[in-house]
Amino acid sequence: MLILRSLFLIIFFFQFLFAQEKDLNLPNLGDRVSGVISLEQERILGQGFLEQVYAQAPLINDPIIQEYTELLIYRLSETSQVKDRKYTIVLIDEKSLNAFAAPGGVIGVNGGLFLNAGNEAQLASVLGHELAHLSQRHFARNVLRGRDTNLASSLVMVSAIALAIISNNPTAFITGPAALQQQQLRYSRIFEREADRYGFNNLIAAGYDPAGMGQMFENMAKVRKLAGDNPPEFLLTHPITSSRVSDAFNAADQIEFTGGKKNTINFEFVKGRLKARYNMSSPQAAVRYFEKMYADMPTNENKYAYISALQTNGETDRALDEMNEVLKKFPKNLILNITKSEILLSGQRLNEAQENIDQVLNIAPGNYPASIIKSKILSSKKEFIKAEEILRDLLISKNRDPGLWIQLSEVQRAGKNIVGYHLSRGEYYTLIGDFDNALNQFQFALSLSGNSFQTSETIMTKIKFAKERLGKRRGF
Repeated sequence: MLILRSLFLIIFFFQFLFAQEKDLNLPNLGDRVSGVISLEQERILGQGFLEQVYAQAPLINDPIIQEYTELLIYRLSETSQVKDRKYTIVLIDEKSLNAFAAPGGVIGVNGGLFLNAGNEAQLASVLGHELAHLSQRHFARNVLRGRDTNLASSLVMVSAIALAIISNNPTAFITGPAALQQQQLRYSRIFEREADRYGFNNLIAAGYDPAGMGQMFENMAKVRKLAGDNPPEFLLTHPITSSRVSDAFNAADQIEFTGGKKNTINFEFVKGRLKARYNMSSPQAAVRYFEKMYADMPTNENKYAYISALQTNGETDRALDEMNEVLKKFPKNLILNITKSEILLSGQRLNEAQENIDQVLNIAPGNYPASIIKSKILSSKKEFIKAEEILRDLLISKNRDPGLWIQLSEVQRAGKNIVGYHLSRGEYYTLIGDFDNALNQFQFALSLSGNSFQTSETIMTKIKFAKERLGKRRGF
């Protein structure tokens, strides 16, 4: 029922938007695509799509991985053709290979994408490809094609694709009239080739090894072969053909490779972090597994995975010893130093953890994962007001991060800031499109706000917004 409800809500959202299109006083950008769907409409669509992703998809709430991914995408964005570089980057907690770009600058990345990339250049080739989908406005062009035939059917198809991404269920894509399905797939191949071309050029412009795209395609082809009749959803919407692989390598052969970047140490650490996350054995077995893996193949990636396994197993002293060994090689690496503070926090060595993370923040003021760790340390020391202040500072630029609102609410609850707790929970439910629960939380906050006029006014504004969204959803 939840899946069916999600599909209904997505379809309703798209239909509502276009039903209101005549009432929107949007600028004429001079091209047919913009006449059908503007950049502002794409943003609104993306917001509705994002609500569904936040509500349905399991998310990786890991500031270190989030920060790495965001920095990489923004770095690639600088050499891309994307004009509006305001992104919402979502990390999906799935081992399967997947990535997607949705209207309004929404970029989704599965944890499995990192596992299937051999180096950062390969990962960057996929992210550059997704940026190309945004820069070339492939979503809008699909809608344009649908308008030329049957808009309602096209919206159903788009909704089905969205549902497939959210549910990680390839069969959700197989809906709609057969003719429209074929049309959609044919255009998909055209757009894929176009995204490959722009993504490849972006890869080079960003300074990466041009062979990275072909190598990643080969990795994907191996995954497709091993999966048999049940390939990841990504490989259905991004089909890997032999010609696509050869085209990528042929293009790379035409480029004189003069020291382009293949890999970074941070990619290795992040991949190691994810390898440990997705190890399905017990914590004790994971320690043995990664200890042996590192002994057989002493890479930075395997070392970091081994340290992560030790930390998860509660062996914080051993994890710290291993981390200090790696830090001798990379003493200024932010990921390693932040991870060291994590380990110290896990071992309840709070003063040492705070001293270490303060050193990081002196070097990188406002760093996202370091600030998160600092807040957790302060909360563990029962310095709740200071912990809350750090999170509020982060929310100035990351106010659409659902995990951050949840963390703030937990700090507020521990610190007996009950009004703040309900407000933060309300913000979280608003982000995921659960306006019933959002309304309940805001009303709780209002009932506890006392005589504070300013606080009451703020809460009433949020209550009004939640009621309006509920009314639209219910057709009132």
